[in-house]
Amino acid sequence: MRKVLLFLLAATTVVSCKSSKRGKGKPVVQGEIVVTQKNQQWNSKRPFGMVPIPGGAFVLGQSDLDFTGTETKAPLTTVTVSSFYMDDTEITNSEYREFVKYVRDSIVRSLLAEKAGDEGGGEEGIGRYAYYNKKSEAEQTAYQQFLEEKGDREGYNENKKLDWSVPLEWKTARYPDVAYAEVLESLYYPPEERFNDERVLDPRKLVYQFSWIDQLDAVKKKGRGENFLKKEEIAIYPDTTVWLRDFNYSFNEPLFEQYFWHKAYSSYPVVGVTWDQARAFCAYSTKAKNDFNQSRKKKIDKIFPYRLPSEVEWEYAARGGLENAPYPWGGPYLIDDRGCYLANFKPKRGDYIEGDKGFLWTAPVKSFHKNGFGLYDMAGNVSEWTVSAYNNSSYIISSTLNPYLGNRIEDPRKVVKGGSWKDIGYMLMVSERDWEHKDSARSFIGFRRVQTIPEGAKEKFPKVQKHQ
Repeated sequence: MRKVLLFLLAATTVVSCKSSKRGKGKPVVQGEIVVTQKNQQWNSKRPFGMVPIPGGAFVLGQSDLDFTGTETKAPLTTVTVSSFYMDDTEITNSEYREFVKYVRDSIVRSLLAEKAGDEGGGEEGIGRYAYYNKKSEAEQTAYQQFLEEKGDREGYNENKKLDWSVPLEWKTARYPDVAYAEVLESLYYPPEERFNDERVLDPRKLVYQFSWIDQLDAVKKKGRGENFLKKEEIAIYPDTTVWLRDFNYSFNEPLFEQYFWHKAYSSYPVVGVTWDQARAFCAYSTKAKNDFNQSRKKKIDKIFPYRLPSEVEWEYAARGGLENAPYPWGGPYLIDDRGCYLANFKPKRGDYIEGDKGFLWTAPVKSFHKNGFGLYDMAGNVSEWTVSAYNNSSYIISSTLNPYLGNRIEDPRKVVKGGSWKDIGYMLMVSERDWEHKDSARSFIGFRRVQTIPEGAKEKFPKVQKHQ
């Protein structure tokens, strides 16, 4: 009997010891701070069309040939850059067209929804395009009903959910009713401005609205709230007239008429976009991805915003891991060992064609070899906007850790990098600096996006050689 009691006592002790340990998903807090969420490493999902750029240190500035000795140069400085994703090519015409189509369709649907509300809604005609929440009161959540009671349509954009499942009708013969026709025709050039009576969408109507927080100003003034919330409205259609304005006495009319919309130029880099239009595209990219993530059954956290690269990020990425190299492929020559040109640029006075490549203006992306990070056209083809304000003393006054002078919207001059199809070889050097007014559109300036990679992310970075 005594042995049995000792056995039961031992079993009770074992059970009580086990119960004090943390079970699966059921930690025993006992007054301590215990994290219940599984502490797993966060895996970043590589955005489509982007390549990871590993963080590192490099020598910033002109470390090789300096033919001009201009004031844009600065003492060589060793700086450190954190990791980020970067588009492997410049944004193409086909990619920017998707942005234009989205803005066009969202404006049309918003106008139709407003008109449907004024007309009384219904399931036929323009009523099909009413706000999603207006179609059935039973489908509204308590929060949506709260917003509806608090204000009118102009007060709460959260309640203006568009029903994108209803297709738009663009052919006049298929317009469902007169109200629909009235809305659609408001987006086209008025009859007195048409050429050969051709119905063409008025690009002045294609305006994208987005907002951002001026964090630098908020920190400086130790404040927060709507005073630091910046709302912008940007006309996003590319300026196709750049092909005529940039080059006097040059027959570029075919490019003016066809470069942006013709299928033959789909894989060519978009040009004629201002600095603000490039930022608007980044904002749209962020919104499109976040909207998709939130639409999934299993919600995904918001992504790090897409943005334009800083000047230093761009130069670091263009070097492709090479040290003291004047060009993305190394150097010092602009041709390889077979005599083939390594970029799209102006090789000789009056000669804009690189040997047998045959590119007179821009070239399709990926027409030349990529650099060590997997990036194409980091020299030539089109110059690229950066987010950085142009300043002769940038290298001196900025930090050596992720150098950046801030997104100073008021500064009219912005850094462009990389050289273009109309530039000589010297302008293609990774350290060469140039600038343009942010409200200027050019036939030789495009852009590409970047996205921050957090330090704790698990990402496979390319192995690159550190020397030429």
